[in-house]
Amino acid sequence: LAAMLDNHIQQGNALGIDTKRITWKRCVDMNDRQLRNVVDGLGGRMQGVPREDGFDITVASEVMAIFCLSASITDLKERLGRMVVAYTYDGKPVTAHDLKAEGAMAALLKDALKPNLVQTLEGTPAFIHGGPFANIAHGCNSIMATRMAMRLGDYAVTEAGFGADLGAEKFLDIKCRENGIWPNAVVIVATVRALKLHGGVPKNMLGEENLEAVEKGLPNLLQHIGNIKDVYRLPCVVAINAFPTDTEAELELVQDKCRELGVNAALSEVWAKGSEGGKALAEEIVRLCEEESEPSYAYDTDASIEDKLNAIAKKIYHADGVTLAPAAKK
Repeated sequence: LAAMLDNHIQQGNALGIDTKRITWKRCVDMNDRQLRNVVDGLGGRMQGVPREDGFDITVASEVMAIFCLSASITDLKERLGRMVVAYTYDGKPVTAHDLKAEGAMAALLKDALKPNLVQTLEGTPAFIHGGPFANIAHGCNSIMATRMAMRLGDYAVTEAGFGADLGAEKFLDIKCRENGIWPNAVVIVATVRALKLHGGVPKNMLGEENLEAVEKGLPNLLQHIGNIKDVYRLPCVVAINAFPTDTEAELELVQDKCRELGVNAALSEVWAKGSEGGKALAEEIVRLCEEESEPSYAYDTDASIEDKLNAIAKKIYHADGVTLAPAAKK
């Protein structure tokens, strides 16, 4: 796409693309700060048009987000065509479709669109497919991999990047709603060490028992639970990812506080014991999956952008609301 964009400009720029308002960047699968902002197209008339450019990490590209939201090759092609890559001198958006690039892009991605089947150390099948960043995209694997897992297994477990605020919100409000799926239950992963960190304990002291710090850090976890239960109306379980330094008193405190909200907290020692260390968690998930759940979202799709932002800020992050700058409103 980047090559076709620059070639269009080189060959006469029929669309009138303003080279100072190109939003599309090249990609490299490496975090190289020197390439974030560059000047390219140097070397003379036949070597391109000199302009400011830059590189994104591959997973930060809009293509990755589209790739993971596409339900078919046709859907992928249509979504790619709608991407805005630049603006004209008149301020009009230029899309990949305007450059007639979506067909070639879809052809390059046709094999990549097939989910990758792998297996765990114990032989459990798993799909690894896609991975857009959650802070700038939706942070979930591909819908095609998720749907395939749902068809092939009795239970399908998928991860939403980041916490149960950012990750769950985008997973439920975007990925699930966009594709007509809805989970039976939610697993919120927590650690005693993280709760102590939230409670103000320095990293070098997280291995020491500190019930007071756990107590101070718990409101963060409890709010995540509240979001899942109150906003999305989903049953959930807290998976306590156990560390050898966790004490019985600390674990019991977390479990007791979760029970007060009507949520069980199960110890997970999968990292050390394999499947044996996750049986209690798995049994609780199976139990929760028997409960009925209906889709419930943080905002309505027909609401304005400002109303959607306000809904997310208030319901998920419990802020007073959002204030848009004049440039954002424009």
